[in-house]
Amino acid sequence: MKLKLKDRAEEIKRPFLIAGPCSVESEEQVMNVAQDLARDGRTSMLRGGIWKPRTRPNSFEGLGEEALPWLVEAGRSVGLPVTTEVANAKHVELALKAEIDVLWIGARTTVNPFAVQEIADAIKGTDITVMVKNPVNPDLMLWIGAMERLMKAGITDLVALHRGFSVYNHPKYRNVPSWEIPIALMEKMPEIPVICDPSHISGKRAGLLQVSQKAMDLNFTGLMIETHPTPDDALSDPAQQVTPDGLHEIIDQIVLRKEAISGDALDYIELMRAKIAAQDDKLFDMLSNRMKLAEEVGIYKRENDITILQQEHWRKVIENRLGQATDFHLTKEFVRALMDAIHQESIRHQTKVMNPDLKG
Repeated sequence: MKLKLKDRAEEIKRPFLIAGPCSVESEEQVMNVAQDLARDGRTSMLRGGIWKPRTRPNSFEGLGEEALPWLVEAGRSVGLPVTTEVANAKHVELALKAEIDVLWIGARTTVNPFAVQEIADAIKGTDITVMVKNPVNPDLMLWIGAMERLMKAGITDLVALHRGFSVYNHPKYRNVPSWEIPIALMEKMPEIPVICDPSHISGKRAGLLQVSQKAMDLNFTGLMIETHPTPDDALSDPAQQVTPDGLHEIIDQIVLRKEAISGDALDYIELMRAKIAAQDDKLFDMLSNRMKLAEEVGIYKRENDITILQQEHWRKVIENRLGQATDFHLTKEFVRALMDAIHQESIRHQTKVMNPDLKG
């Protein structure tokens, strides 16, 4: 059963919903979940982990090959295609033999081009659908490169899975979404549908709705949400899984907004876009003038043997701007990122005039 999301975009009702347990733990468990998910007809695909790449060796790493027929039978019994993660050629061989409909490549695998190439070689000559999660680190080119390897192997039915990016001890997310990266992927590969994995981004049930709504507002095609009959008893990632009823409650609360704009709405938005563009023109003009001043400072520093970086001054600038963030209705995170970018560009301009004979 082919997913064919990119060929069926017009007929697919958003969100295209992929749900099921983090790990297939028993035949009864996955069958119960499948039946509960199929009850209201909104789930489009059943997921289940067979092989689990865990951070620490004593964690539950999945039941392996014996669980494949359970997942397949659960999906067939309710008319849902099934998907599971593969991390090497052996996994691919076993999954194809078991007639898994859709494979997905996990974040820990996407980060390794050798592993992705091994999988691409293993599925060459098939017409299987493959979903590719972003790599654990925020590297757009690695994500694109993984899909390009699959394309070279003849795989044309590809889907991107956004599950966020690893970070140490974040107060809100298990994996920070860094939405600008999947947005950049949409820009560079508009033919590839993008599905969000709120479970791995949030890491906890309470955050699933917020992440799901954000993904829909950014025009993602669908969602992959981990679902378990008794989440607190799950053998892997219990905190981020929900019951089928909990999943339905989340979907019920999502507001689906239209992408197309017409009539008076289009006139209004075009007017506002023109005003925003005018402000952007002023902003870039000011930035250009700012860099000219930075070059003048660079010339003075060169003539007086003063280093480019003045750490204490920079510390005071950042401290002052962060303190003003609320006054300008901006987040401190945005102000920090903006000032860092401006500072780096200023350093580049000063370096150019201070060391004109050095390349790079």
